[in-house]
Amino acid sequence: MYLYPLWIRIWHFLNAALFLVLLVTGLIIHFHGAGHSGSATGLTGAIRWHNATAVMLLADYVLFIAGNALSGNGKYYRIRKRNFWSDVLLQAKYYRKGRSGGEKEPFPVTEEQKFNPLQRLSYVLTMYAGFPLLALSGIVLFFPSLEFWNIFGISGAELSDIIHISMGFLLTLFLIIHIYSFTLVPKPGSLLRSIISGYYTREEE
Repeated sequence: MYLYPLWIRIWHFLNAALFLVLLVTGLIIHFHGAGHSGSATGLTGAIRWHNATAVMLLADYVLFIAGNALSGNGKYYRIRKRNFWSDVLLQAKYYRKGRSGGEKEPFPVTEEQKFNPLQRLSYVLTMYAGFPLLALSGIVLFFPSLEFWNIFGISGAELSDIIHISMGFLLTLFLIIHIYSFTLVPKPGSLLRSIISGYYTREEE
């Protein structure tokens, strides 16, 4: 099945590369600001790379949103079923013990259902909630003049910093789980080959 068109594959790998650069530079900025040793030159370079990469990642995100809207790929992210949450629990149960017990995948990949319910939930939370919060908080930090509110004694910059770091941590956790999920299939390499070639091959084929 041809499930991953070229634009999705380009976006996917570009998104991963840009996020890794943001992760590394963000850690440098964070720990330098926390009082750890490090040269001022290194900090300046990290900030420049972080800001430039953030702009590119934001442009890549616009590509993702536009591509989903124009290509029909967005249908895979829609949550409509009444029994969605029970399906999520069923999929989680399969990952927890059903897979190791030899049970059949409850929601196999098809042309109409590229993601199982648990994947869909995690992707929706990541791409339509987590990333926008990361981007908006980053924009506020990049343009201090946008700080015009104060909530319970916490300034806009402080709140944005908390949100930015929290979303960065959660998205990094998602990336780790995303990579780990490659091991949750009988042939781990098949998923990587699929995202490279665009063609998904069922395990039994």
